[in-house]
Amino acid sequence: MASTLRGVADAPRPAAVLLDIGGVFHLPDPQRIAAACLRAEHPIDPTAVPRAHYRACTVFDHPGGIDAPWSRWWSAYLREFAASLGVVDPDVIRTVLEHLGEEFTTGGLWEYEIPGARDGLAALAATGVRLGIVSNNDGEALTRLRAIELAQVGPGTGTAVECVIDSGAVGIEKPDPRIFELALVSMQLRGDECWYVGDMPGIDAVGATRAGLRPFIIDPYDDHDPKFIEGAEFTAVPDLAAVAALLA
Repeated sequence: MASTLRGVADAPRPAAVLLDIGGVFHLPDPQRIAAACLRAEHPIDPTAVPRAHYRACTVFDHPGGIDAPWSRWWSAYLREFAASLGVVDPDVIRTVLEHLGEEFTTGGLWEYEIPGARDGLAALAATGVRLGIVSNNDGEALTRLRAIELAQVGPGTGTAVECVIDSGAVGIEKPDPRIFELALVSMQLRGDECWYVGDMPGIDAVGATRAGLRPFIIDPYDDHDPKFIEGAEFTAVPDLAAVAALLA
């Protein structure tokens, strides 16, 4: 992983780092995923769920225009997710996909906090860089972040950020660059003054690049090679602590 960070340390220090939520702070709840697979009569090891998510992030290709092909993307994501959990039997994969699909459309699934993510956020804040959040979410991201004391806008019990731009609240979703531009306007910054940390190249790296931000992709298993997607070049990092170390 260290080789993917060459040249970053010599780049201009950003004024701000904007962050995704899914894949950066939270993942699908392994126990709920395991329960869904068990209902499909395909028991899995819950510890395999984080690996399955990051592997499935590789299926999000470049969308071309700003309208994201969610139907194609989501079908491909679920299939790769299931394959990473060991679902290869064609006789059971359809049933497993049905149960996984139901679980992913039920609220509260993305509540498993990634070990070390909270400390990584605190480490980022300790560097003095300005922070904001840009997430494809359901309109309640700020409420949930505040409730678990992870982050809030302004002072509080979690890490202070300057904005939380939630697609469900603003009606624009990544990879549309306008969702990033809302954060830039709020923070009175230019895109080239900011880094963005996400987990899905076809959504996060493409959207951030379109808005002029430098994209970083959380890639703890070295799944993304090469480190670009249709011209949207990104830097792969294992976690938020690695981003903080670049700014220390």
